[in-house]
Amino acid sequence: MFIDRQTSSYDALCRSFRWQLPESFNIGVDLCGRWAEDRSRFALYYEDESGFSSAYTFWDIQRQANRLSNVLAALGTLSGDRVALILPQCPEAAIAHVAIYQMGALAVPLSPLCTPDALAYCLGDAGAHLAIVDAATLPTLRQLRDQLPQLQHLLGVGAVVGQDLKRWEEVLEHASVRYTTAATAAHDPALILYPSGRTARPKGVLLAHRTLLGSLSGYVCSHEFFPQPRDLFWSPADWASTAGLCDGWWPTWYFGMPLLVYPGRFDAARAFALIEKYGVRNSLFSASALQRMMEAVPDPKAIYDLDLRTLVSTGGPVSVAVSHWAREKLGVTINESFGQTGISHVLGHCASRWPAKPGAMGRPYPGHRLAVVDRQGQVLPPGEVGELAVHRQCNAEDDPVIMLGYWRSPEATAGKFITDGWVLTGDLAKIDAEGDFWYQGRAEVFDSDGQPMQR
Repeated sequence: MFIDRQTSSYDALCRSFRWQLPESFNIGVDLCGRWAEDRSRFALYYEDESGFSSAYTFWDIQRQANRLSNVLAALGTLSGDRVALILPQCPEAAIAHVAIYQMGALAVPLSPLCTPDALAYCLGDAGAHLAIVDAATLPTLRQLRDQLPQLQHLLGVGAVVGQDLKRWEEVLEHASVRYTTAATAAHDPALILYPSGRTARPKGVLLAHRTLLGSLSGYVCSHEFFPQPRDLFWSPADWASTAGLCDGWWPTWYFGMPLLVYPGRFDAARAFALIEKYGVRNSLFSASALQRMMEAVPDPKAIYDLDLRTLVSTGGPVSVAVSHWAREKLGVTINESFGQTGISHVLGHCASRWPAKPGAMGRPYPGHRLAVVDRQGQVLPPGEVGELAVHRQCNAEDDPVIMLGYWRSPEATAGKFITDGWVLTGDLAKIDAEGDFWYQGRAEVFDSDGQPMQR
């Protein structure tokens, strides 16, 4: 990826941007492997709700990931197999992602907050043959085993017991720290994400290894040309979501920078305490979380010694009051970012390069081509409302952020990818004369039974 950090013009920034995609690429190697030789380079700082804390270098993560890859291989995991991760933010989750990717297998991260029905559906739909779980989720998963004939193995993290599972500490202890990464192409599948909230039975979104690269320009711009000296990232976003992975953890590690990992329930005062304690410089919060933080701690700098450099928000528009509070009381401008499962970080703000209009979604980040289209895929002029769409190509290069399709659902995939290379988002929008996009609501599509279909 080439992005001209020196240019001050939005148009020049977009014109000069190039993806430069390699043919061979593996998320696990780029996240961790290439940084692991430096034993002093910290990857994450971990703290749980009890206050227990620990720190891991990239070398630590890679050694454990190699051990886990060998364990998974011994349990029959092959390239293309699906491995479920039902874990909160924790070092084991990061290790597992790296291990799965470097094997050429597919990670299936699922939120620990999933209902039993949703958990059973997603595990069955993905055909996961192994699940990595903690003590909080294990009882639920045990109740579902009879519904999941393909689920052959459970690997337990933390204080888990039982003859029906293998314990993380015990199996990794005896595994080799040497592992040869599988050869993967940039377009090979790497994970399946299941969106939450819109449908009871969401379609799995199949993402490629190149998705990591596709998320970078939005991350760099929304965080005001990350990385800078002393940058350290934290977000409470679930690692089973696009926000948690593509908009946070992945790009942070791509640049070899550290992040804070905290699995506890969100609490506004605790959030500020963590930002102060670990010197967090870069954060991503939902608009609702920022609202709660403002209400709970109106004047945070009067209480905490904060050094925030960038603050990004996803999941809906930020209110004028919250934006003003961030500037006045935190000393940062909130950059809002738009994306969805399968098409992340494509549109938003970068206050230092283009002005953010109140209420606007922003402009396409470099390397992404967006438009408002009608039902036939024709681009609409400024001012007209249509469906927001992302093109497969930008500057004559394939856009790596675009999803591969829906897991085992060719009909839904065909409805997502329409004529002339446009990929529909399912959101209505309009564009103004300056090139800023404005959200206009959801573009509901209904099936033959009159039920809303997922885009």
